Amino acid sequence: MIHNDPLRELDLNMTRRQLFGKTALGLGTMAMADLAAAENPNFQRRPELNGGIHHKAKAKTVIYLFMSGGPSHHDTWDYKPKMRDMFGKELPAEIRDGQRVTGMTAGQKSFPVCPSKYEFTKYENNQDGVYVSSLLPNTAKAVKEMCIVNSTFTEAINHDPAITYIQTGSQIPGRPSLGAWLSYGLGSANKDLPGYIVMHAKSKHAEQSLFGRLWGSGFMPSDHQGVLLRSEKDPVLYLNNPKGLNRATRRKQLDSLAKINQEHYKAYGDDAVLARIRQHEMAYRMQTAVPELMDISQESEHTYKLYGEDAREPGTFAASCLNARRLAERGVRNIQIFHRGWDAHGRLPAEHEDQCRDIDRACYGLIMDLKQRGMLDETLIVWGGEFGRTAYCQGTLTKDTYGRDHHPRCFTTWMAGGGIKPGITYGRTDDYGYNITDADGNILKPQPSKDEKWVPGTMHIHDRNATILHLLGIDHKKLTYRYQGRDFRLTDVHGHVINDIIS
Repeated sequence: MIHNDPLRELDLNMTRRQLFGKTALGLGTMAMADLAAAENPNFQRRPELNGGIHHKAKAKTVIYLFMSGGPSHHDTWDYKPKMRDMFGKELPAEIRDGQRVTGMTAGQKSFPVCPSKYEFTKYENNQDGVYVSSLLPNTAKAVKEMCIVNSTFTEAINHDPAITYIQTGSQIPGRPSLGAWLSYGLGSANKDLPGYIVMHAKSKHAEQSLFGRLWGSGFMPSDHQGVLLRSEKDPVLYLNNPKGLNRATRRKQLDSLAKINQEHYKAYGDDAVLARIRQHEMAYRMQTAVPELMDISQESEHTYKLYGEDAREPGTFAASCLNARRLAERGVRNIQIFHRGWDAHGRLPAEHEDQCRDIDRACYGLIMDLKQRGMLDETLIVWGGEFGRTAYCQGTLTKDTYGRDHHPRCFTTWMAGGGIKPGITYGRTDDYGYNITDADGNILKPQPSKDEKWVPGTMHIHDRNATILHLLGIDHKKLTYRYQGRDFRLTDVHGHVINDIIS
């Protein structure tokens, strides 16, 4: 029978779409034209979208500082002096209200109130002032540029689903990351560098693992995934040519490989083939762009004073922040720095002191460096983790040593630049930093919601992602990707743009 003829297997595998594609020029020829344009030094991918896809963008770049593990809002930003009078006493049952706890504290017979051991100082912003912990004296000096959000919340209570949720909009792995959505929606503003670059900063307490899917492209073409920039040896794995292979020979190899891949695409119509070609071309261009990017020897002494001496050591959070500014200057649209070690269940003061020492000067330096260069207005900085920490102690409680469990019901994040109102605080929590409240102190119980059901003064992580997309010129309801017969979006069926924090 003809169906068993191996010589016709290729034709039999052809889809209806491929058949029509072969009757005309097809997408393959268009892709080749795109690659040819990419070799033009004046080429800029999708320049018409650099100012936004659905409306005029306020920001061109987002720098996302992710504190993996869950920083304690009690010990950094959310000042609760009344907790000191409750030291060691049982957290009132009506405050906890039967909240689900993790397996790490589920066996505790009591939930003693644990006030912060750190002093808080009031710093003037554009409102009534904001209290900042002594752990963050440098960042505190930049509060006039920041919007501090005390009412961020999520439903996820364990690390991996919580990080996956905040990065991709779903607790279940497999969806595209925020950076992938931005790459898909807006393209790249630099033909020689990826639109999404990720860095891992050094930490003394890097217990939690981070998986590549957190900055992956999910079901989108693979060229939208984040590229991990390393601080040691080759900045990007396999970027350099093997010994004995020069750049001209590499160019010939890629040209030949592109022709083979184009034939494969014409035969099967697999978009992953085109993504593979684009990645090969990007890697080729990155061979000259990345070494120049990583050479920070020409940075001024003034710049190093802003970020601190740690910025001279590759791989530190400060060096990563300095590189983030350099990437933003070069048109990289989404830059994300992961700083692990914030999961303080037992020795929170000792661990958070190390963690804050790593980030404090660098956060201040990044904000002020961007401002003095005239870049802060178009660069959005986002800071925060996957959840906060509990008001009650996990384990043994003393005035100097304590631990806190995971707390998703409310936690503090902050934003700066890129269209955010500077010098404001958004959202409130109760006297225990346990629940979000309204202006009159009434406890709110918000859920992920659409616009008509959004609770003012709250910021679910879908709301935060919707707001980030909005600032970059994207309507989160309109940016969709069809997969398996369904239109997906970053915010799923939820999300509300928080206009109260937009300038």
